[in-house]
Amino acid sequence: MAANGNPNQWGRTHWPPKSLILEDIRTGHGYVVTEGEKIGAAFAFFAGKDIDPSYRKIEMGSWLLDTPYGVIHRLGGNGTIHGVADAVFSWALQKADGHLRVDTHPDNRVMQRLLAGNGFQRVGIIHVQEDTDDRWAYEKIRRYE
Repeated sequence: MAANGNPNQWGRTHWPPKSLILEDIRTGHGYVVTEGEKIGAAFAFFAGKDIDPSYRKIEMGSWLLDTPYGVIHRLGGNGTIHGVADAVFSWALQKADGHLRVDTHPDNRVMQRLLAGNGFQRVGIIHVQEDTDDRWAYEKIRRYE
């Protein structure tokens, strides 16, 4: 991340800690993206109503819907598989019944481009437990027609 202009999202606090990754795995919320035997990315996914305490308070905007949602956290890839974020967003949107929320650091231009390219709207600012930096909040709602 630091090499791509994003030294602050995880770097200063060495986030996420190993204990959190192990908890994601233990609770069935940790996922990997594979191509054959190759692992190209990992992320955490949760779904439900009010599942992320960081999302209870949003500033300079508002969430689009107050319904159960899915959230993707700790998405990180090693660059060996193309289209990882697109695949994760598509998979998570299906699992979350068409309603996703994601946040990212203002420095994370790569994630911001991926979110915009996948139809997410920036809806405000939230704060997370690991540091005091703002996080830009994004939301995507699949419209049924």
